[in-house]
Amino acid sequence: MDERRFVVWGSSGHARVLRDMLGPNDRIVGLIDNDRNARTIQNGVSLVVGIKGFRALIEEFRAENLSGLVAIGGGRGADRLEILDLFVASGLETPELIHPLAYCAPSSTVGKGSHVMAQSVLAANARIGRGAIINHGAVVDHECILADGVHIAPGATLCGCVHVGENAFIGAGATVLPRLHIGAGSVVGAGATVTCDVPENTVVAGIPARPVST
Repeated sequence: MDERRFVVWGSSGHARVLRDMLGPNDRIVGLIDNDRNARTIQNGVSLVVGIKGFRALIEEFRAENLSGLVAIGGGRGADRLEILDLFVASGLETPELIHPLAYCAPSSTVGKGSHVMAQSVLAANARIGRGAIINHGAVVDHECILADGVHIAPGATLCGCVHVGENAFIGAGATVLPRLHIGAGSVVGAGATVTCDVPENTVVAGIPARPVST
């Protein structure tokens, strides 16, 4: 198998997780971060800052046969999608990463630039959009639909036929009951139990989950 070369946007915890998901023929050749104080997570690999640094990096390595990973977690789905679009416009591949210890039903689909972590489950006919994160131990049950930029935190459970809107965030250990809709840009707090639809751009928490002021 040919070597795959990756640039990774982000140099903190999520980048370390993605690094450990890469295969033996995968190599990180560059790191980008908007934080000038960020440090490299990979020995021997330099870190550059922002779009200017990114453009210099791909000029150095050439975009041909180069792939990009966005290592930005949490409720920053819009940022992930913006960077994915930048990668594509620059000629980079944006592959999905699926840990070998995740279960993805044959009928499930995972969009470009999405990450599916160890011990997570994508059940029958689950559909995951671009730039999404299904974190460790999360369960996305049958026929759930997750739009672009969604992040499902560790241990969260989406029961069957749940729809999650673009850039929404489902906190660690939360449960969303079947056939509910989580609106775009909304946040479900850690440990919450969602028993009714959540409007767009709303933060909910508690058991049962209720809107909270931010």
